[in-house]
Amino acid sequence: MKHLLILAYDFPPYVSVGGLRPYAWYKYLKEFGVEPVVVTRQWGNVYGNELDYIAPGSSRETLVEETECGTIIRTPYKPNLANRLMLKYGKNRFALVRKAVTAFYEFAQYLFFVGPKSCVYRGAKNYLKNNKVDAIIATGEPFVLFKYASALSRKHNIPWIADYRDPWTENRNRNKWFGKLNKYYERLFTANAECVITVDDFFRKQIGTNVHKPFHIIPNGYNPDAINAVSGISQKNDCLRFAFVGTIYKWHPLESALHCFSLFADSATKPKFELNFFGINNADELNSLLTGKFQNLIGKVHVIPRMNNSLLMQQLAKHNVMLLFNYYSFTGTKIYDYLGLKRKILLCYSDDSEARQLKEMYYPTEEIAGLSTHLQEDLINATHSGVIVKDKNHLLSVLADLYDEFQKTGNIACNTVGEEKFSRRGGAEILADVVLNL
Repeated sequence: MKHLLILAYDFPPYVSVGGLRPYAWYKYLKEFGVEPVVVTRQWGNVYGNELDYIAPGSSRETLVEETECGTIIRTPYKPNLANRLMLKYGKNRFALVRKAVTAFYEFAQYLFFVGPKSCVYRGAKNYLKNNKVDAIIATGEPFVLFKYASALSRKHNIPWIADYRDPWTENRNRNKWFGKLNKYYERLFTANAECVITVDDFFRKQIGTNVHKPFHIIPNGYNPDAINAVSGISQKNDCLRFAFVGTIYKWHPLESALHCFSLFADSATKPKFELNFFGINNADELNSLLTGKFQNLIGKVHVIPRMNNSLLMQQLAKHNVMLLFNYYSFTGTKIYDYLGLKRKILLCYSDDSEARQLKEMYYPTEEIAGLSTHLQEDLINATHSGVIVKDKNHLLSVLADLYDEFQKTGNIACNTVGEEKFSRRGGAEILADVVLNL
């Protein structure tokens, strides 16, 4: 059996979509002839929000966990000055100092083995002093992990694989200040990589403009164990429940959707419904919209803190409808959990004027000729899993239709087919094949 060293900054128990990908490798790789050794940092979900990302680890010692699936090495994590100030005083104090310190480490981490993420490098370096592995994979972001994998590969003559959950240098927002420099680092660190893995052809095309290596596609997906564990949970029927999970980006038509739900709340049927946002990144903005513009939604719209994937699936399974915003040229990740749960998906929007304006202002990447700009729509149509909402007027009509169905039947029918092909276990099998053939 071959051994694969996995460098993964995001990893459970930290609640992060990015951590689910390497966790699936850890969980399933051994079934396909590859023993995983994960190096991550210590995480503790103390705050239930973005502060967990910068909170200190639980121990000054490296914690090693051996299971039937493989090995997890949890390295000590100490927040830098910027993070300590944030934890102690909040985001409104010492902002300039925090920005300066963060900028320093953003630059220096690529020159030296410093910064909050360097604990992963030290943990992997120490492991390789006394243990052999057959390959290394680093999953980004953070993309400084590519530097660590490249250095370890050179020192120990071990082939390494670069896994991109998102593009690095093609993201306009991420590379506002260090764009050209990041392109140089990307070429430098991947120069000795054996191959590149990413989630779809759109990212492959983007990354391939700067990285000229063989590519493999491992799509995102859902955790089959978490989905199977909630297969017996039925939709609740006391009120019509809508759920949204994860990050809300600036190009998402959040205010437009809330406006439609506000009109729906005041419609003649006086519908009983809830719209629940799970683990979102901008709860303050959402609450400001509720108190400032949509007061009739107070008590109907709720923000629920982050929770681990298994608990999240238990909560989502009780809902009737899943809300999804358009990602256009890429699919994101939460659509796969929605597919696995077999709950009707509402995709907002396919052709809305306000949403197009938001996309023009904030969408982080350029479209690529010849590739689909409606991947979620394609997937929903192929799996018969939901409704493609054209615009805000269409959304209001769809909400009325859904409530009518709910009143008559007590649930919302969903006829999803073919969802099993999006299990993350299948992605682990693809990765195992790549490793075994290096």
